[in-house]
Amino acid sequence: MTVMSNGAAANSGSGHNWLLLLLKARTLVALLLVFAFFSVMAPNFLSAANAILISKHVAINAFLAIGMTFVIITGGIDLSVGSVVGLTSMIAGYLVLNGIDLGVGYSLQFNTLEIVAIVCLAGALVGCINGILITRLNVAPFIATLGMLYVARGAALLFSDGQTFPNLNGNPEYGSDSFYLIGTGSFLGLPVMVWMLVAVSLAAGYIASRTPLGRQIYATGGNERGAALSGVRVNRVKMFVYMFSGLMAALVGLIIASQLKAAHPATGEFFELNAIAAAVLGGTSMSGGRGRIAGTIVGAFVIGILSDGLVMMGVSSFWQMVIKGLVIIAAVVIDQAQSRLQARVALAQEVALNR
Repeated sequence: MTVMSNGAAANSGSGHNWLLLLLKARTLVALLLVFAFFSVMAPNFLSAANAILISKHVAINAFLAIGMTFVIITGGIDLSVGSVVGLTSMIAGYLVLNGIDLGVGYSLQFNTLEIVAIVCLAGALVGCINGILITRLNVAPFIATLGMLYVARGAALLFSDGQTFPNLNGNPEYGSDSFYLIGTGSFLGLPVMVWMLVAVSLAAGYIASRTPLGRQIYATGGNERGAALSGVRVNRVKMFVYMFSGLMAALVGLIIASQLKAAHPATGEFFELNAIAAAVLGGTSMSGGRGRIAGTIVGAFVIGILSDGLVMMGVSSFWQMVIKGLVIIAAVVIDQAQSRLQARVALAQEVALNR
């Protein structure tokens, strides 16, 4: 039996608190480390042109990671987002090139805003189907979204029999010639997609921290049964997060089709892995109930800088996959360590209060 003095206990508790603080700040520490490393090792890493390029890559991953964060906080997972990116990209390409053929010698043509609205609705609809499978049919999130991964990818291939929709320049007669601005336009020196990310991040952060819906999302992931008994409509909360995740994937599909001025059914392959990595690296717990939008954005920057920095250093794409996998594993291990340490600190505080 070990006897510890109050002073020793206080010192131990203080040490745990400092370690816990360091673990909570791990994403910011990781960001500073990778930035400093590539600033020295990668040529032209600090150039303005590279900063703009990295911001575009980060934005694409961050949109998906924000949607993934909400899903993971509820204790779920969405493996279909990459395929939804490909599907919505093909829908956008089809609408820009062809409109909707009514079959009687006429077709419906759409302007850019209408195309954006339709594509976003399609992404949210796929998320709604995921939500129905999970909440109404009690299919496990992993299985439901894995199945949707194949369904959405197959639907993307069927849109053009596996071919690309090229030359998405739009038609000024229909008002779709501004489609390119989504992915390549700029405002005040920053890409439009970055401004879109700022708006989405602020809105998502507000929902998560300032609204009853945000509290219900955290409650659902922390203790689903307890949340239901407290009056939280758990199924509606889950429907929202999966629809929101689908909406974020649709935005990415629009951005990529606009950037490339082409839509390809293979767009978005493995994007879900980067989104999960950014969310987990940003402090979102895979067991649910914990996560922050700000942390996810920082995590997306870590993944983006890591990816672009490795490319600039000429590292093989095979090694890039290995490194990203190790980052995900390390993030989960550290998250588990943080959870155990938080429980230990809480127990120590409770013991101290009861003395």
